[in-house]
Amino acid sequence: MNVHISYKLRKTPDLEKEINHLVEKLRKRLQVFRPELLHLKGVVEQSSPREGTTVSLNLRLPSGQLAAQRSAQTPLVAIKNTFDELLQQTTRHKDLLRSSHKWTRRRSNKSRPEAQVPFEQTLASVQPSTVSAEDIRCYVNVNLSRLERFVERELYFREAAEQMVPDSVTKDEVIDEVIAGALGDGGDKPDKMALESWLYRLAIHAIGDLLVRSSDNVLSVHLEDSARMPNVRASDEPELQFHQPDETLTKESVIADRRVATPEDIASSDEMDMLVQSALAAAKPRDREVFILHTMEGFSVAEIAAITDRRPESINASILAAREHLRRSPPIGSRFQSRLLRNTGTD
Repeated sequence: MNVHISYKLRKTPDLEKEINHLVEKLRKRLQVFRPELLHLKGVVEQSSPREGTTVSLNLRLPSGQLAAQRSAQTPLVAIKNTFDELLQQTTRHKDLLRSSHKWTRRRSNKSRPEAQVPFEQTLASVQPSTVSAEDIRCYVNVNLSRLERFVERELYFREAAEQMVPDSVTKDEVIDEVIAGALGDGGDKPDKMALESWLYRLAIHAIGDLLVRSSDNVLSVHLEDSARMPNVRASDEPELQFHQPDETLTKESVIADRRVATPEDIASSDEMDMLVQSALAAAKPRDREVFILHTMEGFSVAEIAAITDRRPESINASILAAREHLRRSPPIGSRFQSRLLRNTGTD
């Protein structure tokens, strides 16, 4: 936005600071317009001892022109009152533009009706940037493991609740459906801020679609196949050893890396995850799904509402219900309960 303020009185740092603050506040209200098409001109002058200071503002927009003028005994009060009046006019002008396509225009019977569109669809408005294929690739390359863990957890709970046949839907199938749906041309792409929640939403929908497809297929069982697990190694020797005789043990191999979790930390985390999964197995699927998205995946209530197509009030109720179920669950002993509540934020 192009700003030009003229001072016909003594300019002080307080006046300049107040004007910059109010101009920034006005700029936030005008983000729907292109910045190069906005022009703000103002004059601050001392009119008379009785009227005090007079401030005049003129705002030129692509869709019209707004003006405001106020007087007060002190310059700061006059500036604030004038900008408040201009902000109110801006709000009313934007409301009028949003409903401009509903205006009834007088026209003769011979003239053709002109198509009217909302202001947000015109060239003068700023359109939010949507997700591109490169944004999806960058996110998947960095956060694929998180998405895979979420899909594995969802499949585990559905299998434990007997909502699906074990191994009827695999993790790779769900991930493939999510990537194909995200990179495909069908559907509206969200903005970049909602990319992560949009992919989780696609994952939940992909699981449901794959379950419908798998239920249409008749599962066949070959009676002649063996029920034993095949021994692919054909040997009783261990697959790997930590140290081979022909290897050289260097100091690099024995220096601890504090940035990486120790085997004890990993085992404790895995044990806690198994306890939580076992405790939530008997919870309601809707409550369990929301609790996992909130506590383990770190999504906010608004993001979960967008993922699951539910209201925020229902999301909060499901989180509270899952927390109460987790507190009363027998698999969570007193030895792990305090640490579990602290890690998941349920205290």
